[in-house]
Amino acid sequence: MRTRRTFRPEFKAKVVLECISGVKSVSEACREYQLSPVLVGKWRTEFIENAAAIFEKNHKGTESQNQIADLERLVGRLTLENDMLKKASSILHAKTNRNGK
Repeated sequence: MRTRRTFRPEFKAKVVLECISGVKSVSEACREYQLSPVLVGKWRTEFIENAAAIFEKNHKGTESQNQIADLERLVGRLTLENDMLKKASSILHAKTNRNGK
């Protein structure tokens, strides 16, 4: 049984751009890279549908920026909790030492 191949985004973009620009026909690209025309067609459709995202303001990833902000908030919250636990632990430790236990 043959395993499914996976392709890097850079490779997909290269193949699609070769086909769109006319450097190679879809048939030529499929023969050269041993791909299915249906697969290249799907890549082309996905490429064209997402092309507008390149021109959006801050296209580098508002999604990734939101994720970074969420992670920074989480780090802040965990730091605060950690500091509180350290203080509580030192207070409990000090009380234990005073009582001789």
